[in-house]
Amino acid sequence: MTTLSDPPGESFRLSMLLNDTRYRSYTFQFIALICVIGLFAYLASNLVANLRAAGLNISYDFLRDPSNYDINQRLIEYDSQSSHWRASLVGVLNTLLVAFLACVTATIFGVFAGVLRLSHNWLIRKLMAVYVEAFRNVPVLIWIIIIFTIMTAVLPQPRAFRGDDATASMLFDSMAFTNRGVFTPRPIFESGSMIVVLVFLASIVGVFAYRRYTTKLLYATGKLLPRGWPSLAILFLPSIVIYYIMGQPISLEYPELKGFNFSGGWNIRGSLIALWFALAIYTGAFIAENVRAGIQAVSTGQTEAAASLGLRPGRIMNLVVLPQALRVIIPPLISQYLNITKNSSLAIAVGYMDITGTLGGITLNQTGRAIESVLLLMAFYLAISLAISALMNVYNNSIKLKER
Repeated sequence: MTTLSDPPGESFRLSMLLNDTRYRSYTFQFIALICVIGLFAYLASNLVANLRAAGLNISYDFLRDPSNYDINQRLIEYDSQSSHWRASLVGVLNTLLVAFLACVTATIFGVFAGVLRLSHNWLIRKLMAVYVEAFRNVPVLIWIIIIFTIMTAVLPQPRAFRGDDATASMLFDSMAFTNRGVFTPRPIFESGSMIVVLVFLASIVGVFAYRRYTTKLLYATGKLLPRGWPSLAILFLPSIVIYYIMGQPISLEYPELKGFNFSGGWNIRGSLIALWFALAIYTGAFIAENVRAGIQAVSTGQTEAAASLGLRPGRIMNLVVLPQALRVIIPPLISQYLNITKNSSLAIAVGYMDITGTLGGITLNQTGRAIESVLLLMAFYLAISLAISALMNVYNNSIKLKER
């Protein structure tokens, strides 16, 4: 009787790197990688040789020198005697601030406009179509300049708020909209305030956890729990209770008119507002089309089945359509977030000092270190783009269709 056994494994030979389909693709990829590394090494060595011939060398010591220029909008302490590194850090924070605000606002605009573009109301549908076509077909730089011009030409000067013959008044006696920006109350954090902030952040996490729990419960058992007022209670009640227990450690500093301008509070400059809203409404038009495409990708049978169960249109959209549409919406949404971050470099057009205006503008011109400044700029935008892509890809993987 003969017995069957597996044939002995073939030993590896170098010729298999080209002849065997199991290894051929890896071989070509490795060769391509070596060529790319060699190309970049050649370019780098050529750059260093040319700089050496010109009597120059790459050095970042200039970052420790005094910057000798002011920055009007800043999130951290800074003055003209601070270093170029400090000025660059202020520019980085300003870029991240406007990018974050624009991403959040553009998402809100885009989702509402995308949903309303599919409305059964003819007027609303056409108005959203006009918004999308008008804003996405005009360069964002033009919208930045238009909004900034409106803010500086239409809004009153601070002196218009002075005296009994004032021609302008503060909103709720705490906010002033002027051609120099918007003045709002500023929170003053005292001892014990960090506990209140941490509780509020934990409450935000609790809201997401509760809403996720209600969704899972609905899908598992069909039981629908209220989401509106419990979410508000989870968000605000713990923070309010801790706020009074800790003796009200957070107070507000209100802006006051002194001389020719307001002092105290926060001054949100017109350049920041113009850049923020221009990026938001411009990119929101593109996001609206992504949302509309995602919703239309969901079969109408899903909507009809949900309606036959007695669900209202709002719940059909939130519980049936949008969760499935997100799988189509998220990938192009990542590109829109990256576009917002990169388009924020247009800030110099309205005098908003982002990283391009500080490191890539004044610092570069003062020090003459163009190569070093450009390399740092490239590294920053590359790092922030990769970070956004990584975070959004994690979220994209969490909502993708999981087969059993």
